[in-house]
Amino acid sequence: MIDRLITQRIHEIKKSILLLGPRQVGKSTLLKGFSSDLFFNLMDEETFMSFSKDPGRLKRQIGAIQNPKRIIIDEIQRIPTLLNSIQAIVDANPHLQFILTGSSARKLKKGGANLLPGRIVLEHLDPLSYWELKNNFDLERILQLGSLPGIYLDPKSGPEVLGTYATVYLREEIQAEAATKNLGGYARFLDVAAQASGEWINYSKIASDAEIPKETVRRFFTLLEETLLAYRVPPFHPTASKRRVSQRDRFIFFDTGVRNAILGTHKNPASPTEKGKLFEQWIILQIIAFVHGFKKEWRWSAYRTEGGAEVDVIVDVGKKYLAVECKWGKAVTESETRGLLSFESIAKKPVDKYVVYRGENTEKFENGVLAIPFEKFLGDILPSV
Repeated sequence: MIDRLITQRIHEIKKSILLLGPRQVGKSTLLKGFSSDLFFNLMDEETFMSFSKDPGRLKRQIGAIQNPKRIIIDEIQRIPTLLNSIQAIVDANPHLQFILTGSSARKLKKGGANLLPGRIVLEHLDPLSYWELKNNFDLERILQLGSLPGIYLDPKSGPEVLGTYATVYLREEIQAEAATKNLGGYARFLDVAAQASGEWINYSKIASDAEIPKETVRRFFTLLEETLLAYRVPPFHPTASKRRVSQRDRFIFFDTGVRNAILGTHKNPASPTEKGKLFEQWIILQIIAFVHGFKKEWRWSAYRTEGGAEVDVIVDVGKKYLAVECKWGKAVTESETRGLLSFESIAKKPVDKYVVYRGENTEKFENGVLAIPFEKFLGDILPSV
């Protein structure tokens, strides 16, 4: 059993909780470790149909319990209107806690869900992170198969399950949610989007490659974001600078293995070039997982000038920026630090500059950039900020 970063915090929260995360990241498994008076899984068709036909059943079942403490409802987005009933129940029973899970913010919004402002704490669960895996950590396996618990921890059947995830869930269920009659267009978009994961998005080019309108491309990317399958990494916006920076977004699939499965490459070792791209995406995903797991109020972005200077990820931690460039190699040259210096020149507060790589030693360049092993960056630097 792997301890998740947010487990202890959920135990300590007294208010109701909405736990968001993509399918198969371990939400249901996590909640099995919590005692409850009632546990409903809305992925079960019988339970789903029962509440769909009679939402009042929830209030009656809770009313039959003397002094209920905690109610758990898994996959609440399947019946978002239940949140209205939950609000009334919480208002009448201030000491009753609900723990709800969801895998689609889109369905909750689309269903007109009342997200219980002031009554509910929002939490996120990501695939298994570096801090959670500990001695089970294997970088090569993560870059190929990702770190969804049921796949990463089962190397024998993991590749087959991952292929099914990409085919059945992403291509069928999410396609249905896209409400598009152009099924071929969505399928082509998904392939092109997976190939472009981590890159600066050129909507016109993707529209051309997928043979669909540009506005449809934008809608599909928003769909991936709202179904928690991709993260948007917005461009860094300097407060005042004469240097022109890119206004393009980057999108990163939430799991490297899922991205590979869409492309059908998850069963084969990646080339060094491909590993470099996946390594960069994985580091950014770990930063996002750290923000979620430790409830940090940090913001992430990426930096690119029209002159070609780039930084993979900028983390605004409040008092300063962390500027992070990712390199797959085991050695770093000073020329690879130029993007970091470019960013520092337009930043309006202190910048800690890092090149995160696979080398064994930390090196400090005369320009103040630290080349640091990724294990040290994740294990020492982020926790100490």
